[in-house]
Amino acid sequence: MNEERVHRVLAHYEKQTEEEALAEDEAAYEDRTQTTIDIPVELVPAVRELIAKHQMSQHAKTTADNSG
Repeated sequence: MNEERVHRVLAHYEKQTEEEALAEDEAAYEDRTQTTIDIPVELVPAVRELIAKHQMSQHAKTTADNSG
């Protein structure tokens, strides 16, 4: 994450009202395409790597699907 992105994310959450924050949290829990789990801290790097690989493969598939 670069510094500019960090500032954008902070600005987003700092200007959010309590109602907007609650709505965002509720929407996240209603999203059936993702989940939240607790994992041991030592597994975080491996999980991040798996997520990055998954995202790259999804991006490659989308790019191939859109190419023709």
